[in-house]
Amino acid sequence: MSAARRLDLKVGFACNNRCVFCAQGDKRERLPAVDGRRLLAELLSARAHASSVVFTGGEPTVHKRLVSLVKGAKLGGYRHIQIQSNGRLLSYPARLTELIEAGASEFALSLHGPRAEVHDALTRTPGSFEQTVNGIRNVVARGVPLLTNTVITRTNLAYLADTVNLLGELGARHLQLAFVHPVGTAYELFDEVVPRLADVVEPLRRARERAQAHEAHLVTEAIPLCFLRGMAELAVEGRIPPTTVVDLGGASGDYTKWRIAEGKAYGPPCNACQARHRCEGPWREYPDKRGWGEFEPL
Repeated sequence: MSAARRLDLKVGFACNNRCVFCAQGDKRERLPAVDGRRLLAELLSARAHASSVVFTGGEPTVHKRLVSLVKGAKLGGYRHIQIQSNGRLLSYPARLTELIEAGASEFALSLHGPRAEVHDALTRTPGSFEQTVNGIRNVVARGVPLLTNTVITRTNLAYLADTVNLLGELGARHLQLAFVHPVGTAYELFDEVVPRLADVVEPLRRARERAQAHEAHLVTEAIPLCFLRGMAELAVEGRIPPTTVVDLGGASGDYTKWRIAEGKAYGPPCNACQARHRCEGPWREYPDKRGWGEFEPL
């Protein structure tokens, strides 16, 4: 790892949502939480090679030692400390204050629809929309840097523009729309959850217009450039920092190398594409299921 690397520390896979697109699948039951002392040891060991850390899961805010871990990261010299969360527990101001005072410098919160019936259908957790929205409001009110993520699925595809509009109204200015990764629960429910990439193009154009209206910075993840014609600036892949994952219940290692070499795939249309050198292709599972018929070289 270089000093500019980011550490992705998975604190366990317990979660207070049950998302239909969850990439972790049955890990939620097999490894709900990792011992805090083991996590702290990994955190401090990695500091020599990483300058920033993102606490992920599962849902990190349900881990009993998260505040202590954030303090450990701060004292250990991490310059950037992000909490990746569904935001529900941040609807409680005291919980948010604890994390900020411990050293959290940024929050990445997930909202998957513009109203409860869309978001809660995806999280399979009634009331989650209201808590997440309040969590976003609280972070914005505190003036702490905020990123948001919306996973693109068949259920919310038609509502992407409205979701971006709501986020803009809430004060979020750095937004990501991420094409669902068809692994874990999302793979089990593939036909129900995963839209066709060709069907994403127009909803994405409308979402981009809404983001521009709010002067918000919008990016996309895992959408190949052949589906971003005229919108290539949205692709985030070239800006993702080199990342090392520590998953004490599974596979740890260089996420950046894995994502490019194994997670994503190139197919026959990519061989003739002028953008191949700057495009990672789709998640591998997508063409495994749907083939390469939608893909047209640039």
